[in-house]
Amino acid sequence: MLNMIPLDERTLVAGQIRPEDLEAIAKAGVRVVVNNRPDGEALMGQPKAATIEEAARAAGVTFVDLPFNMQIVAGFVRALRENEGQVLAFCRSGSRSSMLWAASQVAGGADVDAVLAQAQRAGIDISQARPLIEGLGKAAARQLAG
Repeated sequence: MLNMIPLDERTLVAGQIRPEDLEAIAKAGVRVVVNNRPDGEALMGQPKAATIEEAARAAGVTFVDLPFNMQIVAGFVRALRENEGQVLAFCRSGSRSSMLWAASQVAGGADVDAVLAQAQRAGIDISQARPLIEGLGKAAARQLAG
């Protein structure tokens, strides 16, 4: 069973999903799946993004491919703004997706300490990444404003 952890009223994170998970993900109310894991990160067992995208389409779920790097926070903010309904971001363990969510919240003007506390309440400790989250959030805010 896939463990989807809610970070806020709209955004969930999870570890690696598989194509066969998409039907259950859609039934759970998720309308957008955001892939934060680059293809080929694991030598064995990692489904390709295109395979997950195909399963997402078949389940009626929008797929956004945003492998984690320094430039994707603005793309994640856009994915949240341009789509309605619940959003599930995933990577190998859910940590990068949680950091991406946190940075997107900072980009939208949220206080970094409040965002880290919210993630902690969800059972995800990303406090060690505070400087990265804050920096990415501020950079995305500038990018989105420009």
